[in-house]
Order: sequence, then C-alpha cells, then structure tokens
Amino acid sequence: MLNSYDSAGGAAIATYRLHRGLRSVGVDSHMMVLRKGTDDCSVIGPLNKWERARAILRTKLVRVSAKLFRGHQQSLFSPAWLPERLASKVAKFSPDIVHLFWVSDGFFRIETLKTFKQPIVWTLHDMWPFTGGCHYDDECGKFRQSCGNCPVLRSESEHDLSRRVWARKRKSWEGVPIVVVATSYWLADMARSSSLFRDRRVEVIPNGIDTEKYKPMSKEAARAAYMLPQDKHLILFSAFNATSDKRKGNQFLARALEIMSQAGWGSKTELVIIGATRPEVPHEMGMKVHYMGHLHDEISQVVLYSAADVVAAPSMQENLSNTVLESLSCGTPVVAFNIGGMPDMIDHRINGYLATPFEPTDLARGMMWVLENKDRHAILSQRARQTVVERYPLLAIANRYLALYQSMLK
Repeated sequence: MLNSYDSAGGAAIATYRLHRGLRSVGVDSHMMVLRKGTDDCSVIGPLNKWERARAILRTKLVRVSAKLFRGHQQSLFSPAWLPERLASKVAKFSPDIVHLFWVSDGFFRIETLKTFKQPIVWTLHDMWPFTGGCHYDDECGKFRQSCGNCPVLRSESEHDLSRRVWARKRKSWEGVPIVVVATSYWLADMARSSSLFRDRRVEVIPNGIDTEKYKPMSKEAARAAYMLPQDKHLILFSAFNATSDKRKGNQFLARALEIMSQAGWGSKTELVIIGATRPEVPHEMGMKVHYMGHLHDEISQVVLYSAADVVAAPSMQENLSNTVLESLSCGTPVVAFNIGGMPDMIDHRINGYLATPFEPTDLARGMMWVLENKDRHAILSQRARQTVVERYPLLAIANRYLALYQSMLK
C-alpha cells in the first residue's frame, strides 16, 4: 500500500485504517510512506535521519514549486516530476498487489506507475489521478478532454503545465492494467468520464471506520472535558485548514451563522472549530466561537463529536469526508451541501440535512431544523449511528478489498 503519509491528512487516515483492517482479516499488508508518523512496524518509512531529512526536503521543494506554478491560488497542484526510487523499494517486498492511494508531495513520479510488475489497484481520494495536476477541479471539467487553460494555474494557454502533466500521464499509463477504486459514487462518475480512466475498470468501495472506537459518549461528560457550555446548542466545524481552505466552505458557514444569529439563535448557539487557531482579527459570526486548533489523536475527536449537537460540513467539492463519517459514527447529525460524496453518507432529513449548493440560507435552515426539536434530534442521532454501523464498518470494507485482490490474482 503506497500513500505519502500514514497519519497526516484525510487520505492518510483512511488508508492507515484500511491497512489495519486488512491485517485484521488476514492480509499481509505493508504500507510504504514518504514520511512516517506512527510507530507501526508494518509501515515502512525513512530508515534514518538522512532519509527523513531528504523526505522533508522533497516535500518542501514540491510545495514551493507548486506555489510558483499556481500563483496566488490556494488549490493544490501536483506535477509529480521529482525522480524517486519507489519501484525498486516496492520490488524488495515481492508483493502480489501494488495498491496506490494519495501519492503526492514528492512521493511518486508519474512515470513510475508503468515500472511496477504486479497488478495495480488505485484508490482515489481526490481527482488528481485523472487531472492535469489539480486535486479538485473547481467544476472546471477539462479532465474530460486533455486539460489546458487551467484555472488553478490561472493559465490562458492550451499547452500549459496542466496539459503537459496530462500528456505525461496518458503516455506513461497507456496499456498499464489498473483497477480504479473510488470511495464515493461521485468520484467514480468523475473517473469514468475522464479521458485518462474512462476505459478502466472502476469500482466503488467506501472508506471504513472502527465503529467501536468512534461511538457516542455522554454529551455532558464530553462538554465538561473541554469546558464547553452545557446549556447551549453546539455546532462543530472540523477540517484541515478549516478557515483558510476556500474549498472547505468556511465562507458559506460564516454567512449561515450570521443568518441564524439574525433569526434569534446567536444567544443560544456556539460554534466549535477543529483545524484552526483563533485569528488575530476573528470574523464576526454573531455567536461565540471556540477555536480548538489541530487535534492529533482520535479520542479528542470522539469527545468533540459527542459534545456537538450538529456538524457543519459546507465543502464546495468533497469526496467521502472522514469528518462526516466520524461524526455520524458518534451519533451526531451532519448538515452539508448536496455535493460530491455527501449524499453517499447523509440521507436528507433522515440522519442529517443536504442543503442546496451553495446557499448559506439553506445551510442555516438545515442547522436550525436539526437543532430546533429535541425529539427529532434524538431520532436523527440514532439514525446517524445506524448508517455507519450498517454501511461502513472497517472489517466489512477490508473484506471487500480482499475479495477484489483475490479476483485479480485468479
């Protein structure tokens, strides 16, 4: 299993969970990463200080060059051009299957894919494998042809870097047998419509989660642990770079909270943000905001999911969000826009609310609807938990991958 990280980022978390799940069902899984954050001996990372320093340098070089490519845009763009020795490292293990996940930040070069000797599975966690370099296309849609005129690069040239990256992928991957796995139906549809993957086998297997680790706990105890008020409605917003990444939708949430405040909810509702620290000049949202910073352990996340009454996930583009999966598993309803992988997990007015993209008024309406009726909230919470127990238990997902591997090796 190849992923740039084992603990940093949503794709890393989902991949490491699957790695542990596969080992639990008898698969001799090893995970190779650019930078290792766990102490798991089945995860292979840099072996010494020199290799760790080189990995950090590669990541920094890629990120600095990416800023030059995309100008002032915040969107991630990965040309995957740095030479590496990934294929030779993989060959030492003589695996039956090579399974790729999120392989950016200098871990993987496009041309390496054709050098693997084993059957290849590629689980998509964003759009990068079939675009000219962006990870989310902001509804550009040019991956369906051959990219170029890239809005992420603010380019007006047909033959810009995105076209060159796309061409490298087409040339290097032509004829390479790849089974593509999308973790949401939306991403599967995007892959099937892409010029690079439209003729590939595309399966849908969602992320899995340990439902015994992510489960509801006492709301009173959870709030007491973080000294959060017992007598307020709590809205949780959790995302990496929650307030700075435009794609995560903080701008829509801020306006929705202003609307709620104007409707009389400001004095009885407070916002909790995971993934951001308090700015010097915080945005006025009409209610008190608790900035929790970046959490690095799962127990803290479970406590805060349980402390909240509703989770807001207002992303503009999103695959299968770990935040939504974790929240539902802890019995907390989610309000999100009806985009991407959100409808895979959120059943409208059953375990949460799917708002009209990208209308802050409907986002606010959804949060008020979840919060306004105590009995209804209890039913939503029960159904939220039930959704994950039935659809996303980790061992069931691991067994689906095991069946896929076995089908490829017959």
